[in-house]
Amino acid sequence: MSEYKTLAADGMWKNNPALVQLLGLCPLLAVTATVINGLGLGLATMAVLIGSNVTVSLVRNIVRNEIRIPIFVMVIASFVTIIQLLMNAFTYELYLALGIFIPLIVTNCAIIGRAEAFASKNKVLPAAFDGVMMGLGFTVVLVLLGGMRELLGAGTLLSGADRLFGPVANNWTVTVFATEHPFLLAILPPGAFIGMGLLIAAKNAIDQRLAARQTKQKKQVTRIRVTAES
Repeated sequence: MSEYKTLAADGMWKNNPALVQLLGLCPLLAVTATVINGLGLGLATMAVLIGSNVTVSLVRNIVRNEIRIPIFVMVIASFVTIIQLLMNAFTYELYLALGIFIPLIVTNCAIIGRAEAFASKNKVLPAAFDGVMMGLGFTVVLVLLGGMRELLGAGTLLSGADRLFGPVANNWTVTVFATEHPFLLAILPPGAFIGMGLLIAAKNAIDQRLAARQTKQKKQVTRIRVTAES
């Protein structure tokens, strides 16, 4: 169980592919103009991560070491093609909105990195769980960044939810404030860079505070032990 806790902590926080490893920044910065765009790409990336991790784990003892990277890329490309066809069939408008960044999931270093660094060295269940947590961590960052940009830029949240969830989500759009002049800096790519920098800064600040608290607690425990022994 401790192994799964470590994988969860790494994927969501300590080794988050977007905030710590800084992988997959091109689609992350390009498509996160809205929450739904970020969520759609995040779920697609997570599905590819899980499928590729499981497959690589299953064939890890069969594939020769010299050709493992091309094989891993072919596996990832196969799952990306499946996801692309499914999105084309069931979420066509979202598929058009995400455009070229769906097939470009193949080039996401976070996926090939997890296949090489973890899935190729571990059994199926840990590999699948690692794919879930890494994909979830990446998706959370996409959604947070998309939410920040959509809220600041247009004053709404969940705009276009029907593109992902269907007609049932036609009325899910939340209008926080109405504006006739959208804040273009938030919507355009420079806003994505600024928002990403703010998220990384917030994570670093939280990590520093947690580290300072742990150091303080260790000092208090040491003082208590010294006092008890004396």
